[in-house]
Amino acid sequence: MNLLTQNISDFFSLFFPEVCAGCGCSLVSNEEEICTGCLVNLPYTNFHLIPDNSVARQFWGRVPFTFCGAFLYFSKGTKVQNLLHQLKYNNRPDVGTKLGIAYGKQLLESSSIVLPDIIVPVPLHPKRQKKRGYNQSESFAQGLSQSLNIPVNTSCLQRGTFTATQTKKSRFLRFENMKDVFTLSYGETLQGKHILLVDDIITTGATIEACAHPILKVSGTTISIAGIAYTG
Repeated sequence: MNLLTQNISDFFSLFFPEVCAGCGCSLVSNEEEICTGCLVNLPYTNFHLIPDNSVARQFWGRVPFTFCGAFLYFSKGTKVQNLLHQLKYNNRPDVGTKLGIAYGKQLLESSSIVLPDIIVPVPLHPKRQKKRGYNQSESFAQGLSQSLNIPVNTSCLQRGTFTATQTKKSRFLRFENMKDVFTLSYGETLQGKHILLVDDIITTGATIEACAHPILKVSGTTISIAGIAYTG
């Protein structure tokens, strides 16, 4: 950025300051999307260092996986909730990408993680994606892709049924709601591949499980699982 461009940017920032998606404070020079204070103090799970972690236990006996984890702990009324609200409802896919980049860097630091061949985000129904304008899980996947240098595939997995929000459903109803929701196309492109399935929030794991089943029917596939946040 040249001096003139910097001066113009600084002038506009006086009247239209960019604010942190986590805490709402003004961002300073060289900060983007999330301020340094939030990035330092977010509730990181460090599940990439703990094979027997809480997310992994969610899928024991349900989905065979290579790695399972989530980047952050989710609690209501916190900066993590603010970040996810901005990501999903305030047209901020850049927040998901930022978090994906940061999580990818964490995964690279762990010698125990077997890196996948392909990243597959949990798809939205086309109607919901058209209304929102983007898929928040895909933005997270794109951030992971930048850090891990692994491609994202958004064409193989589709959501064929429009499902109501899962937020207020019981564990049983979440599983019932997700039965046979996802279908797979171009399965041959996944043969023999290690796929990282990514979602925004992992609660019961019903959505991820529903995505994993058609993928695991493809010869030689293995699954890893990652979320932006875990609600446990």
